Amino acid sequence: MRIQSRLPRMSQAMAKIAKLLLDSPDAPLRLSITELAEAAGASPATVTRFCRTIGFSGYAPFRVAVASDVGRELARERWSEDIGRAFGPDDSSTEVMSTLLAAHTRSLRETAEFIDLERIKHIAGRVATCAHVDLYGIGGSATMAEEMQSRLYRIGINSHFWPEVHSGLTSAALQDEHCVAIAISNTGRTEETIQMLERAKSAGALTVAVTNSPESPLAQLADEHIVTLANEQFLQPDDLSAKHSQLFVLDLLYLLVAQQNFGRTTTMLSVSAQAVSPHRRPLRGRRTAKELEFGSEMFTDVPHDKEHA
Repeated sequence: MRIQSRLPRMSQAMAKIAKLLLDSPDAPLRLSITELAEAAGASPATVTRFCRTIGFSGYAPFRVAVASDVGRELARERWSEDIGRAFGPDDSSTEVMSTLLAAHTRSLRETAEFIDLERIKHIAGRVATCAHVDLYGIGGSATMAEEMQSRLYRIGINSHFWPEVHSGLTSAALQDEHCVAIAISNTGRTEETIQMLERAKSAGALTVAVTNSPESPLAQLADEHIVTLANEQFLQPDDLSAKHSQLFVLDLLYLLVAQQNFGRTTTMLSVSAQAVSPHRRPLRGRRTAKELEFGSEMFTDVPHDKEHA
């Protein structure tokens, strides 16, 4: 996945190495750097640059990572034979729960392993300082877009989400170089989402794709791409574990945005919590002024005397 996500920006020589490794993932375990370079029709120096491009300091650390991946893949095959498999009509409720938990856990773990933190920090910086954020998503991805919009809005980021293509295209056309447009699609092939992001890009906005596939049309269109991995296709067409991966990376992006102006963030969260606190029932007794200020979830209730009441 690292190789695939960076392949479009690789030189021709490095692309040859990428193709060799995608076709034969275990090649580094069998070949020295010189042998690998010869097999790919490149030089050892190019192999070293390739390793650095995908996040390793050199060929030796890259070989260690490949060995680790191969070991994990063997474990995954055994896992798949056990509980990491598709649901069956005769599965017990315990088996269904175990299989679902395995899918979500694996999806989150693999997404975290693949995250490019420097890229997400860059995106967060742009979001924190932009004039407006557009979020696009259709169907299940619209739920994720709405959730992200709500969170950004609460910390002072001017943002809107668009689950419908006509309104989304209208908003996208009004974006400019001071805006950020984020499109969410697990497959990266939803036509309406692609159209909205394409219009925002042509208007000058920084475009970000949140998808499962670096090779998808949406990812190829976007200026920046955040990968969410959900490889187990249990219930088509809308894989369950994809939502957790999407929410995980969106939560990470939100928190990194919130860090950019932490004082303003905490103030706005406090004000918004205070605004809705009268509509939340306390566990017992009345809220203190401190609870009203910061939100009842952040404090335990304490007994109140009559004078305070």
